[in-house]
Amino acid sequence: MRSPVSWKLGVVAAVVLVTAAVPLDERSTAATGVGPTLRSIGPLAFGPNGVLYAADPEAATIYALELGAQASGGAAGTKDIDGIDQQVAAMLGTDAKEISIADLAVDPKTRNSYLAVMRGQGTGAKPALMRVDGAGKIDIVSLESVKFSSVALPNPPDANPGSNRNPRTQSVMDMAYQGGRLYIAGLSNEEFASKLWAIPYPFASADRGTSVEIFHGSHGRLETRSPVYTFLPYAIGGNPYLIAGYLCTPLVKFPVSDLAPGAKVRGTTIAELGAGNRPIDMILYQKDGKEFLLMSNTSRGVMKLSTDRFATEQGITAPVSGTAGVPYETITSMTGIQQLDLLDSGRAIVIARTGGLPSQLGGQRTPPAALNLHSVVLP
Repeated sequence: MRSPVSWKLGVVAAVVLVTAAVPLDERSTAATGVGPTLRSIGPLAFGPNGVLYAADPEAATIYALELGAQASGGAAGTKDIDGIDQQVAAMLGTDAKEISIADLAVDPKTRNSYLAVMRGQGTGAKPALMRVDGAGKIDIVSLESVKFSSVALPNPPDANPGSNRNPRTQSVMDMAYQGGRLYIAGLSNEEFASKLWAIPYPFASADRGTSVEIFHGSHGRLETRSPVYTFLPYAIGGNPYLIAGYLCTPLVKFPVSDLAPGAKVRGTTIAELGAGNRPIDMILYQKDGKEFLLMSNTSRGVMKLSTDRFATEQGITAPVSGTAGVPYETITSMTGIQQLDLLDSGRAIVIARTGGLPSQLGGQRTPPAALNLHSVVLP
């Protein structure tokens, strides 16, 4: 879900050296094979050479899938499809209300779109990986012959299927590949639960990760257990950072040079974008010679932020009422967005429920509108 940026090799090398110094008993080693068996599927991210990273949050494991011919067998691009949830459900032998689309990722080479789908509810749900090509053909990606490597994240949160939100589902919240490393955001079972990992690829092991905390202006306090919901790599002054979105909705920057295994790092909150909201996805793009971040949200629409203040914005360290810091524009033409990724230099691909939420009519709840897969011009 990310656009590539150029990072200094010296910083990357320094992080590699720090990781190499972590004792082996604090790491989770990698595995390789053919035909991975995922218990669940969540965030997706593409690396080079057709490798698709797929998170299995239930197992707290990341899979690097070498898709091979399955990544190049369709028409280039992604065609708009109305009722994508209904068509995917029919292919999986179920009803649209029984599936959820956990993530959307565009292959930067073919511009085909891949969907992480869960079929069913609760502990009986099963994962599926789908591909949509430029002719509108939907395929189930078979993993039986796919070569893979995987790495498990150490100290994941305990599973509690009976809770309002099973903590294990937050073991992996988002991922992004950059400069030979896979960056992962999620939760652990440690006291400082919110984590960022920087894992070199090919996988060898996963260390303890970095515990991250933020000052949340609208809550007026430091927080260490709130996970990063979405993030992307970004260069400031030639140095690599991660720009991260949190619940209710702080926007925070973390220097990658600070992400040492076992360390505790406080990010710089550069914006408070409003309470009662959860960020979903964010992408970077350029238009008319300027650079922007576009972020979709559950209840505050799609926000467009200029990146020109990311380097200089003073950190928010005091309680905030409403919004503060880097300003944003609400893109009123984009509504009901549930998934978002960059399709090409001029367009995004979205999954949107254009009809909005169900309503109450005569005591009966009307069915929600179908989900549509559409390309949209970048605002």
